Amino acid sequence: MSSATATSPTAAIRKPALIRGYEVVIGFETHAQLSTRSKIFSRAPTAFGAAPNTQACAVDLALPGTLPVMNRGAVERAIEFGLAIGAHIAERSVFARKNYFYPDLPKGYQISQFEIPVVQGGQVEFFLDSEKRSVRLVRAHLEEDAGKSLHEDFAGQTGIDLNRAGTPLLEIVTEPDMRSSAEAVAYAKELHKIVTWIGICDGNMQEGSFRCDANVSVRRPGAELGTRREIKNLNSFKFMQQAIDYEVQWQIDQIEDGHAIQQATVLFNPDTGETRAMRTKEDAADYRYFPDPDLPPLVIEPAWIEQVRTAMSELPRVMAQRLVADYGLPEYDADTLTQNKSMAAYFEATATACGQPKLASNWIMGEVSRRLNASESTAADAPIAAATLARLITRIADGTVSNNAARQVFDALWTAQGSDVDAVIESLGLRQMNDAGALEKIVDDVLAANGKSVDEFRQGKEKAFNALVGMVMKASKGKANPQQAGELLRQKLA
Repeated sequence: MSSATATSPTAAIRKPALIRGYEVVIGFETHAQLSTRSKIFSRAPTAFGAAPNTQACAVDLALPGTLPVMNRGAVERAIEFGLAIGAHIAERSVFARKNYFYPDLPKGYQISQFEIPVVQGGQVEFFLDSEKRSVRLVRAHLEEDAGKSLHEDFAGQTGIDLNRAGTPLLEIVTEPDMRSSAEAVAYAKELHKIVTWIGICDGNMQEGSFRCDANVSVRRPGAELGTRREIKNLNSFKFMQQAIDYEVQWQIDQIEDGHAIQQATVLFNPDTGETRAMRTKEDAADYRYFPDPDLPPLVIEPAWIEQVRTAMSELPRVMAQRLVADYGLPEYDADTLTQNKSMAAYFEATATACGQPKLASNWIMGEVSRRLNASESTAADAPIAAATLARLITRIADGTVSNNAARQVFDALWTAQGSDVDAVIESLGLRQMNDAGALEKIVDDVLAANGKSVDEFRQGKEKAFNALVGMVMKASKGKANPQQAGELLRQKLA
C-alpha cells in the first residue's frame, strides 16, 4: 500500500522548491473512522470513551463459530466519499484477510480490501498560498480497526482494550504527489474538511477518528524515488508538519553521511520533535493477503450509487464554485469560506442581508475567523449573528463608520456589549463626520499648522501627504471619512 515509492509518474506537479539540493516526496495514508453506530462486521457499538472491553462482542473477540456480517451504513459512507472526490465506485469489490500477529488483533488477521477496493482513483483539490493544488488518490478501501494496547496503568505489563476492534475505517491512499510539509498539511486539512462536511467521519483527531500516516522520502532532482519511511498516527496538523520537516532533514543527513535509508515505520515524539524507528516496514507480501472466505464479494448496484448521490448535500467544491458564480468572490475566498458548513452558511446569510459579498467575505475571513480560531469554536457559536454583522457592513458601505471605527464596534458586539449596531456606534461616538463644512475647517487648520509637510508634498514626497491625512484624522478624533479627507486635501494642495 505504499504511496511514496509508487513507480507511476505524478501528474502535472510544478517544479518544487529544493531542500539542501533534495526534492521531498510525500504520500499519505489516512484512516477515517466511519460515523456508523455499530461496527463494520458486528452490532457492537462504536461510541468513544467506554470502559475497556465493554463494547466488544463475540465477533470482535473472534470467538469460535462467529461470522462477520457487513454493515450497510459503512458501505454507504464509502460510496459518499467516492462521489465527493470524483472517484470510480467499484460495482464489485472483495474483502481480504491481512495476516499479522499482534496482541490487540484477536483473529490474527485484519479484514480489509486489497486487490479490488470499493473506491478507485479520484482527487483532492485545495489552495496553498493562494495557489490551487491537486493530489491524486490511488484508492479508498473499507477495513476494520484493531484494538488498543494499554501500557501506562500496568506496572511491567500491558493491558488490551478491544473496544476499537472491528470499528469501521476507510483507508484513503494518495499518489506521492506532495512536495513539502506545508502542501501535505494543506492536503490533510482539505481531506478532513471533505469527510466531516459530508458527515462520514467526525474528524476528531485526538480520539483517533482521523489518523494520518505520512510516507516520506527524498531524492536528487530527476533521480529515482528514494526509500520511504512511514510516520505513523499523526494526530494533529501541527505535529504533522513538525514530523515531516524533521524526517526530511534526518534523511538528508543520513544520505550526506553516506548511509542508505532503510524502509521503516517511525513514530513522532512531540516532546522532542524527533522521529524514531519503530520497526522495519512490511510489504504487501509479508501480510499474505487472500480473499476472506467468510465474506461474499461486495456488490453495489448503480441504482444504490444514484440514490446516495441524490441524498447528498451540496459538496464544498460545488458550493465554492457557486459562491464564485453567484457572489463574484475570488476562488481563494470561496475555498476558505467553505472550510466547514457553519462558516459557509454564516457567509451566505451575511452577504444576502448586506448585499456586500466581498466585504462580508473579508470580515468573515479576517476578524470573525481570528476570534473563532482563538476560542477554538465555529461560526455556529459566533456571538455576533449574521444579521448583526451584515448591519455593521452596511454601515461601513454607506459611510456611517470607517473601517477602523468598525473594528471597535465589532469588538463591542463580540464581547456582548449590545447587539444594536447603530446604538453601539452612537454610544462609542464613532459615527463618521459627514458635515463638509466642519471637515473643510479641520483640513484648513491642519494645512495652516503644517507648512513643512505641505512644502514636502509639493516637492513630490507622497509620504508627506499621508502624514497630512493622518493629522486630519487625529484632529477629527477618527471621525473624518479618510477618503473624503484625502480628496479635500488634494483639492486644497492643487
